[in-house]
Order: sequence, then C-alpha cells, then structure tokens
Amino acid sequence: MKPEARQQMFERLRSRNPHPTTELEYGDPFQLLIAVILSAQATDRSVNLATRKLFPVAGTPAAILALGEEGLSQHIRTIGLYKTKAKNVIATCGLLLERHGGAVPRAHEDLESLPGVGRKTANVVLNTAFGEPTMAVDTHIFRVANRTGLAKGSTPLAVEKKLLRAVPAEFLKDAHHWLILHGRYTCKAIKPACPACPIADLCAWRGKTRADA
Repeated sequence: MKPEARQQMFERLRSRNPHPTTELEYGDPFQLLIAVILSAQATDRSVNLATRKLFPVAGTPAAILALGEEGLSQHIRTIGLYKTKAKNVIATCGLLLERHGGAVPRAHEDLESLPGVGRKTANVVLNTAFGEPTMAVDTHIFRVANRTGLAKGSTPLAVEKKLLRAVPAEFLKDAHHWLILHGRYTCKAIKPACPACPIADLCAWRGKTRADA
C-alpha cells in the first residue's frame, strides 16, 4: 500500500472513531493487565462478564493473591482455560508485589517476564494503559494488515514490525485499536463486509465480497 493510501486509510478510520479504545472493561493498568491475560482465546464479552464481579471484590494484586487459585477460579470459571489463567494471574500478582511494589511495570521485558504475559499482551498494556505507540498483532490485525496490503507478513512479529514502519506517525498511538475493531466488525474472517467498508477502495485484497453476494 502506497504512503498516500495509508494516510487516507487512517484518516477515514479516525473520522469514524476519533477516540478508539479497548472493549475490555478496567479501572487501572493492573485491572487491564489481568483482563488481557484472561482474554487469551476468549471473547472480550466473556471476560467483562467475569471481571464485573471480580474487580469490585478483588481489584488489586494483594486482593487477588488473597483469593488464591481456587478462589480466583470461582470468579473466572466461565472463561476458557480458566484454571491455567488462574494459576498465571496468581503468580503474576505475587511477582508484581515482590518486584514492582504492586505496580504494573512500563518496560516491555518486565511485562513479558510475568506469567501469562506474552509480547501481544505486553503491547496491549503499554499502548492502552500508558499510551505508548506499540502494535499488538492479534488474529484480527494480522488479517487486516495482510488483506489490505498495509503490512504483509507470515508471522505476527513480522506484521508488527512492518506496521510500526508503515503506519503514519500521527496515527500510531491509536492504530492498534482501529485495526482490531475493523477486523472484528468489518474485515471479518468469514463474510467480510466489504460493501460497507470505508477503506474498500484502498484495499488490495482480491477476495472482496459484493453487495449482491
């Protein structure tokens, strides 16, 4: 995708949603971190349903740690892989208290050292909680970047690196949210809504759907 097209793409996405953000519900960086850990292979909706009950009872590292794995599991059992996630969250809370005074670290390597936190989760927290221009490439962003021709790559890391170079600087802080929402609601894996897509004329994908299809 040419520079002029990339500029137009993000201008259009911004005009439709000037202040994009995550659909996960949270009150502070710690709660966002926990919500993102819980969201792996789960929907934001299922996570929100669980954390709406969890965070009022235990919304800090110490409070969640006090629940223990079994207690936490009772709050998140409706989320996929809840036992593994409960183990990781408890371990993460312990390390946050031990190493960081209960605060969420802002260094990428410190975040990735926490159980249940990979590169994508770290990027989400850095971008959403701290406003850093990172790019968390999930399945939606991977699909949109490759389909449109914005940043083609065979792995999430390759796409991430290309996006950081391809997205105009003025849009980089919010690009993660625009792309994930576009992939979730418009450029869907099955039956993408190409006729309603605001950037269809800029998109290089040959498999575009038609209004009469």
